[in-house]
Amino acid sequence: MAETKNELKTIAQNRKARHDFFVEESYEAGIELVGTEVKSLRKAACNLRDAWCDIKQGEIFLRQMHISPYEQGNIFNRDPTRVRRLLMHKREIRKLSDLTKQKGYTLIPLSVYFKGSNIKVQVGLCRGKKLYDKREDIAKKDAQRDIDRNIKERTK
Repeated sequence: MAETKNELKTIAQNRKARHDFFVEESYEAGIELVGTEVKSLRKAACNLRDAWCDIKQGEIFLRQMHISPYEQGNIFNRDPTRVRRLLMHKREIRKLSDLTKQKGYTLIPLSVYFKGSNIKVQVGLCRGKKLYDKREDIAKKDAQRDIDRNIKERTK
């Protein structure tokens, strides 16, 4: 079965990011990888938990993203947490740079996925949550879960 150009296959998601941050906007970026890293990503050997992005000299870099070494990669394997360059348009990078200089904004990778045969990273412009915001979100989820449970019981 042939893969279409717009087919998305998620490799990894950063669920902790949505718990710890408010996601204001999200952007799609390409990522610069070597061959063994791509083969590892095809096996979904990726972790975004502690990853973050920063902008230096007009380029955006992804830090602390862990891609497990490829088993048959031997000498061609790179450091699993090396700094990787993200590929975005200059105007988007300039806009994100200006926004991250504002108080409280940071760039967090939200997910890594295949788009056709290319690997893309969804980068979120995020603002940190306070402890009471996290508690409020948990309370909303619990209330929604109770509502769903009651509706399910009544429809039986």
